[in-house]
Amino acid sequence: MIDSMRGEARALFDVAVAAADPAVAVRCALAGAPVAGERIWLVAVGKAARSMAGAALEVLGARVAGALVVTNAENAAPLAGAEVHVAGHPVPDAGGLRAAEAVEGMLARAGAGDVVLALISGGGSALLPAPVEGVSLEDKAEASRVMLGAGMDITAMNSVRQHLSRIKGGGLLRAAAPARVVALILSDVIGDDLRVIASGPTVAPIAPRAEVRAMLAARGLWARLPGAVRAALERAEVAEALPGADNRLIGSNAMSVAAMVRESGGKVWNSALCGDVAQAADALVARMRAVGPGRVLAFCGGETTVTLHGDGAGGRNQELALRVAAGMKGVQRPWVFLSGGTDGRDGPTGAAGGMTDGGTLGRIAAAGGDWRALLDNNDSNRALALAGDLLMTGGTGTNVADVQIIVMA
Repeated sequence: MIDSMRGEARALFDVAVAAADPAVAVRCALAGAPVAGERIWLVAVGKAARSMAGAALEVLGARVAGALVVTNAENAAPLAGAEVHVAGHPVPDAGGLRAAEAVEGMLARAGAGDVVLALISGGGSALLPAPVEGVSLEDKAEASRVMLGAGMDITAMNSVRQHLSRIKGGGLLRAAAPARVVALILSDVIGDDLRVIASGPTVAPIAPRAEVRAMLAARGLWARLPGAVRAALERAEVAEALPGADNRLIGSNAMSVAAMVRESGGKVWNSALCGDVAQAADALVARMRAVGPGRVLAFCGGETTVTLHGDGAGGRNQELALRVAAGMKGVQRPWVFLSGGTDGRDGPTGAAGGMTDGGTLGRIAAAGGDWRALLDNNDSNRALALAGDLLMTGGTGTNVADVQIIVMA
């Protein structure tokens, strides 16, 4: 029975990923609202950048004057008609810096009668670093490491990143001016705030610098940031109106969760499973333990955060799956829990997440592991590997945050 339940959960995860197919979303968007203009400059950035660019090139053809794709290594491959750059994620690297400079160079060629088509997906914040004056790439990378380790959510992190970048927080619009900008956006952010997705290159910033400084200080992170980063955040705001943009949302986590519901008839338990991973696990376990008899098939969507206390490997989805297994210890009723990133990568690991059941803790112990010690060390990847419970998909070519699937008999 457990094998069939695990197979069902895995198949529904594939449904969620397929619903966020970036190429299909781009084709539909361009068919429904064609982009007018004789000369189009194409910039695609994010984990879904290559697929999005490929679809756009097919539709727009010879009108594309130049095309740049910036994505992570797992999703990178040559694309006819485009220059593909590989950049680091989740911590920015030199490849991303070179990509950002290439993007700025191409945008400088766009004229008043041209259109810049920006294809934006999750991951763009790290993949396209363009540090402001006085801030080095290593400064930005260290700031990212500090914020990630502190368990900051994506909105808070990107509110900082926007003020350290020439491209984020509407910077792409300035670089593209006087050309008109159309952006097709695949959201990896719960609630689909366009200012947060890839740190909002085609929209205004999330918060002014004074609010960002106060937020960092309240979290005890201000003094841990590099001096150059603090100096950049202390600069006075420049009152400058942003050029306009035609921003279009073409895919989201909610659409993927809805696809699983349509496919299976299951129910949505939580469409915004966010916040601390331990608290999210406790809430899920409480609900799983409380449901009455009969089959249960339920879904969640969201993006939790992990505060690092150890030096193990893992990610929010793997830790969530392990914590649910721990919380369900002793429950005799058959159950399966899957938590996975739709991009196919969870944290700095090769796994998309984890899929656990009532036998997970026993399998870890039988393989010589101590699940409590591994969890305390933030080593969920090792724990789930011992159990054979890692969710392995490889790069999916899309990114609409995370989904969770609960199956109970």
